[in-house]
Amino acid sequence: MNQIPRCCRSRKLPQDLVQTARVNAVLSDGNRLRILCLLKNGELCVCEIWRLLSLAQNLVSHHLMMLKKAGLLHSRKDGLRVFYSINQPRLRRHIIKLKSLIK
Repeated sequence: MNQIPRCCRSRKLPQDLVQTARVNAVLSDGNRLRILCLLKNGELCVCEIWRLLSLAQNLVSHHLMMLKKAGLLHSRKDGLRVFYSINQPRLRRHIIKLKSLIK
């Protein structure tokens, strides 16, 4: 008989899985995935992102805020411009957690 995984032993979801579910929810939006795809080659300014994706600036800012709140992006300000880049260690940990759930 198979042992019950730790994540399934209780009706209450462990905190690490709650966080994984939150990040998955953020990643479930196609525009956010497009933003991550753009940023995989390095940091970009908000103004570059919205132009490249042909999206409204306020929409791009909203998606960037959601990705940053989930811990998936870093930002830095240079004068009036804000540059974003992927938080590689955080994204890597999320991928490892997802793999551990399905293995």
